[in-house]
Amino acid sequence: MSGAIEHKQRNTAGRKRGGHRSAVDAVALLSVPVVLIACALSGMQQTALISTLSVLVALVPFFVNLELDRLTPRDIMPIVVFATLAVAGRIVFAPLPNIKPVSAIVIMAGLSFGRHSGFMVGALAALVSNLFFGQGPWTPWQMYAWGLMGYGAGVLEDHGAFKHKAIVFVYAALAPLLYGVIMDSYFVVGYLGEINTASVLTAYGLGALSSLAHAVATVIFLVPIYLPWTHKLKRLKYKYGISTL
Repeated sequence: MSGAIEHKQRNTAGRKRGGHRSAVDAVALLSVPVVLIACALSGMQQTALISTLSVLVALVPFFVNLELDRLTPRDIMPIVVFATLAVAGRIVFAPLPNIKPVSAIVIMAGLSFGRHSGFMVGALAALVSNLFFGQGPWTPWQMYAWGLMGYGAGVLEDHGAFKHKAIVFVYAALAPLLYGVIMDSYFVVGYLGEINTASVLTAYGLGALSSLAHAVATVIFLVPIYLPWTHKLKRLKYKYGISTL
């Protein structure tokens, strides 16, 4: 009972800080596409470096927010567990391109433990798994894209959108498409020597099939775990007073 009371008190305190945090989050999340558009329109050199640095800047507020919340080990544990599951899933399914459970796990983290937990799970999953798959300038973009996926799941859960189960699976289908757009944008800005309509359409067109496979796989992985994980995680949150971040 004490865990449930503490859980309620801490989440209420968190909601009082929600307005300020949401504004900071919005600035961080919007900074990347603004820089991308500016680089593309100006034809600025070293766009890969500039855009990569912008993603790293966007990640900073999320790590700072988690530090300022004075989290206990039990609050951090779900992030660690979900990130570990996502990394393991990506490695196990490595032989199957675009068929990975990572996105499904990131979405579950966001809707179960909050937007910041979802973001952290997505970011850490990309960072750690790339120790196996290879680090590079694409890593912060994957961190941002998967983090945004978990963050969006947390936001929709906060606003009651996921009361209808069908909406969860619609999100699971659409979020990987956004992931694909972000990663294709990195390719366009970072690697295309000349950015024009034809080259951009070709780049996004080639990435569309991979994004579609990613979306289908995410729904397939999410269907069998959504209900049982949701019920069990909800019980754990109230029993042990784990915060929604």
